[in-house]
Amino acid sequence: MTDETLTGHIESITFHSEETGFSVLKIKTKTHPHPLDVTGQCLKPVPGEHIECTGQWSHHSKYGRQFQCSHIRMIPPSTAEGMEKYLASGLVKGIGAHFAKRLVKAFGDEVFNVIENTPERLKELEGIGPKRQKELVDAWSDQKVIRDIIVFLHSHGLGSARAMRIYKTYGEQAVQHIQQNPYRLALDIPGIGFKTADQLAHQLGIAPDALIRAYAGLYHTLQMASNSGHCALPTETLLIQTETLLSIPYERTEIALKHLLSEGQLIEDQGHCFLREIHELEGELADQLARIQIGTPPWADQINLNALPINSTTLQLSPSQQNALITALTHKVTIITGGPGVGKTTLVQTILNVIRSTGASLVLCAPTGRAAKRLNTATEHVAKTIHRLLEFDPVTYGFSRHQHHPLEGDVLIIDEASMIDLKLMTQLMRAVHDQMAVIIVGDADQLPSVGPGAVLTDLIQSHCLPTVCLTEIFRQAQHSQIILNAHKINQGYMPHSGDPDQLSDFYLISADTLETQQRIILSLIQSRIPKRFNFDPIEDIQVLTPMQKGPLGARALNTLLQAALNPNTDQGIDRYGQHFAVGDKVLQTLNNYDKQVFNGDLGLIQHIDTTQQVIQVLFDQRSIEYQFNELDELTLAYATTIHKAQGSEFPAVIIPIAMSHFMLLERHLLYTGVTRGRQLVVLVGERRAVKMATQTNQAGARHTQLTSRIQACLSRID
Repeated sequence: MTDETLTGHIESITFHSEETGFSVLKIKTKTHPHPLDVTGQCLKPVPGEHIECTGQWSHHSKYGRQFQCSHIRMIPPSTAEGMEKYLASGLVKGIGAHFAKRLVKAFGDEVFNVIENTPERLKELEGIGPKRQKELVDAWSDQKVIRDIIVFLHSHGLGSARAMRIYKTYGEQAVQHIQQNPYRLALDIPGIGFKTADQLAHQLGIAPDALIRAYAGLYHTLQMASNSGHCALPTETLLIQTETLLSIPYERTEIALKHLLSEGQLIEDQGHCFLREIHELEGELADQLARIQIGTPPWADQINLNALPINSTTLQLSPSQQNALITALTHKVTIITGGPGVGKTTLVQTILNVIRSTGASLVLCAPTGRAAKRLNTATEHVAKTIHRLLEFDPVTYGFSRHQHHPLEGDVLIIDEASMIDLKLMTQLMRAVHDQMAVIIVGDADQLPSVGPGAVLTDLIQSHCLPTVCLTEIFRQAQHSQIILNAHKINQGYMPHSGDPDQLSDFYLISADTLETQQRIILSLIQSRIPKRFNFDPIEDIQVLTPMQKGPLGARALNTLLQAALNPNTDQGIDRYGQHFAVGDKVLQTLNNYDKQVFNGDLGLIQHIDTTQQVIQVLFDQRSIEYQFNELDELTLAYATTIHKAQGSEFPAVIIPIAMSHFMLLERHLLYTGVTRGRQLVVLVGERRAVKMATQTNQAGARHTQLTSRIQACLSRID
């Protein structure tokens, strides 16, 4: 059969995937009285846009007669109606239906030429000043470049969802940069993985055993290790994993590695290979801690250790807390660790009260906004996130607080230290001046940081810094089944469920099938918990799951919960494989220093403007604006992973746990999830899965060398 060609305009869009470009369109042609169903790869279809379709007719068993396109070419619309639809479609930011009608009425079929070549004529329209003119011209120019990028990606078999981010990263030379080294996409563009970049490289004719591919494979393997928390990989492991990834001879990866090592782009140290930046950060953090711990605290001469408030009428410290108090008051750097209910907060309050009495000034911080709020409430002292404390500067894209402009204060208290990664801790220590003391507080048994490093664990295991481990559960905490069960889990025992007919703060609900678990979770959130405990389904209840994928993963549960809890879903927008609507709970998935929102921050969608293509999200009383093309930074957050919940607490937590989570059933994960619940924790799932999680202790050592580096630095000082 020979191909046919259809020409017409897009009447409506039945379906369009931003990821793949696959579209189902209703096309109106001059030769057919009714709109035709057309399927194929389309860059970014817009109602009113004229297209030329090449393909063949087929019959779909469900949808009937369709025209299947092998190629779709966009043609600028020529009729007034088509031009209005095109301009008002949202393709060009800032042009809504009313303004599109004014433009077409004023300039007729010359409207596109005016915007592109004689934009000064736009001032002929009443109300169009220089600012609006510039915004319109810039938006038109941007979308032209973006469409060029989309054409390039589609011509090489790739989807177009990341086109705007590619444009923002590389500018007008984006296509040229990608052609020179397609592998840079995997390093520079969130959401584009190595396989996608490798596919593009193959399309561009890069040989499978080319050194540029081997370099990229080594970088990717180390980057994936970094994403899993490792600071390095054993050299042999790196070579074997890269060989497997690329399916090229081992000797070829050896040649590539030797080159990268000789150029200093990768670093080999003690049989391990590092990304250069991570190797330098480990060394610097060790140096910074060695520097800070020298000397005595600023209040050393003003405190009588024999007259400390350890047995007042309102406060009685345990022996371990008394020991920790004296340690913190007599050293420049102190680590305080322990699980829930062991008195870390009481101890920190006492330390701060004693230090305050000397007139010393305090600086308090935590990794997340929620953790900083809790620290502020507990101590009645201002606490900031680490990012805000270090004063991110969007001009330099760095922090204003550093070794040349240090923090002001006598003591820095860092809470929830288990979740601080190598890079952030190094940046924080840079900003500590020589006379400042540091108190690091955290639970070493929780999951380590999402980013590379196991900083708190490494500091403790170095045995070089004063460390106090609190273990005694206080009497008042013994009434909390959440706390008691958290310690049971941490010791490898099954948690004890409360009686369903009695009020408790911890329940284990058995459910042996995925469908039953989903049904129970919906019931708990929609009715059972709100009625019994008076919790708000969206603001107070958080589902925490071990993984992203699967029927009980965050993605599937978010789809279910969004449909059940948000009545506005039919008025939302689709971007990056997700549906967003006003009222949705969302989570920031990466650090955005310009917006001052960070990985793990939770917010609520307040407003969606389809004309300006922006949404407003409320984060901790701050309204943050996102362009539609930035929505790959957000994900629905009715359910989220336990990893993403680190540093946060919620009034009520529901944790699905099933054998389908087999690879992630691990003690530290379950322990971390349970300790996120403040007033209520409900496990929903299979008892054998809970048992497996409690008995599996493989949170595994990460490949780091911080411990040995701290030991080496402090031995040189001694």
